[in-house]
Amino acid sequence: MKKLYPLLLTAILFIAVFKADAQSGFSDIVKVSPADATKLLTAYGEPLFKGFGVGMNGGWANTAKVKKLLHFDLRITASAAFTPQSDKSFDVTKIGLSNGVTPADPNQTIAPTIGGERSTEGPLMNINDQNGNKISSFNLPKGFLPVIPMPQVQLTVGVGARTDLTVRYIPNIKVGNDVGSVNMVGFGLKHDLTRYFFGKAAKVVPFDLSVLLAYSKLNLNADLNVQPAQNNSGVGTAQHDPTDPNTNTDFSNQHTDAHFTSFLGEAIISKKLLFFTPFLAVGYNQAHTNLAAIGNYPVTTSSTGPQDYYTVYTDPISIKETSISGMRADIGFQLNLGIRIFASASLAQYKSVNAGIGFGF
Repeated sequence: MKKLYPLLLTAILFIAVFKADAQSGFSDIVKVSPADATKLLTAYGEPLFKGFGVGMNGGWANTAKVKKLLHFDLRITASAAFTPQSDKSFDVTKIGLSNGVTPADPNQTIAPTIGGERSTEGPLMNINDQNGNKISSFNLPKGFLPVIPMPQVQLTVGVGARTDLTVRYIPNIKVGNDVGSVNMVGFGLKHDLTRYFFGKAAKVVPFDLSVLLAYSKLNLNADLNVQPAQNNSGVGTAQHDPTDPNTNTDFSNQHTDAHFTSFLGEAIISKKLLFFTPFLAVGYNQAHTNLAAIGNYPVTTSSTGPQDYYTVYTDPISIKETSISGMRADIGFQLNLGIRIFASASLAQYKSVNAGIGFGF
């Protein structure tokens, strides 16, 4: 399993972007109101959510042929989803932000998403109090991942009745003290259809035809450390607002909790040509994102002279959305040279590729 660490590490780079050079940007976003923080993080992370959805639905099968009873296939593959130009940036004035957070320069409103350019810093944003007075400012994060990676480790076994069972599994693995942990589970069933269309003649049909149904869930978690902001004067930190009804100022329980689920249903046709098997699959895929910032977070809400005050919000960010929903088409091949080599390209809401190796009988 240690050899899989590089793949697993790339799968949770979205946590690393918050823990590394974008940590300050993430911390500042969390320090605006919960509603505004949720909108900013949703817009920034949209390519990641879609890319994970596309990637999790990739690589389930590279042939329509089902296996004989207890024959198996163990494979390691990886998908890469490409962020289209339309999702590389967003306009901060078009996502419904309140007057509590506004662009410092009205002419600088285009921010990179996580799939945008790494060299492009986000626009400067002002945090304002209820009277519209500026309390502080921060830059939105840079782009980080124009290509969204997703590894897959799966075992497929023939279970009889012209059906294959596929299981994907990654145990809970912590990748470094400053990045986070990841685990994944998924199940798929592939069933041969040729007998339904051709009856007894199915054995002589020159191609294989099957249907695949698959479900998977990826869980990600990382600790956070968001403390009260420095005073506008640059001396000391903001103080807890005495009028805030939430008196819990323990910020040690902060962490992100993210869950990505996906569903795939597709028909597959393939033709074996000696050791080479091309295939085509067409179907429907869907993916859901559920991401939250858990714990207590200080949000600077007012300023009196040199002293700033914060209000404590518990579990301030909750993103729940259907990130992917629509048709999907895959085309690729399986090459059996003792060790099996797989490769495919997909067209869905994001274009993606998948490749890997495996063995079995």
